[in-house]
Amino acid sequence: MKNTQGKTVSRENAYEVWCHGSWTWYVRKKYQAPDKEASNPYARWFCDVVTPICPHGETGDVYVNEVKSNARRIA
Repeated sequence: MKNTQGKTVSRENAYEVWCHGSWTWYVRKKYQAPDKEASNPYARWFCDVVTPICPHGETGDVYVNEVKSNARRIA
C-alpha cells in the first residue's frame, strides 16, 4: 500500500487530530503506510503537539503507539 500521507502539510490541513485532555496532536506527516505502522513499534508521525506548557505547540516526531494508546482521534 502506498503512503498517501507522506507529504508534510500545515497544521490547518493536518491528516488527523488526536486529543487527550488538554493535549492535542496534529498529524502533519506519516512516515509509513498505515498497514506497516501497525506492525512497527517504532513507527513515527511528524506532529504539532499543543500542551498546557506549550500552548502554541511544538513540532517534532512522536511514536504512533504512544499517541494511539493515550488519545482518541477527533478528526
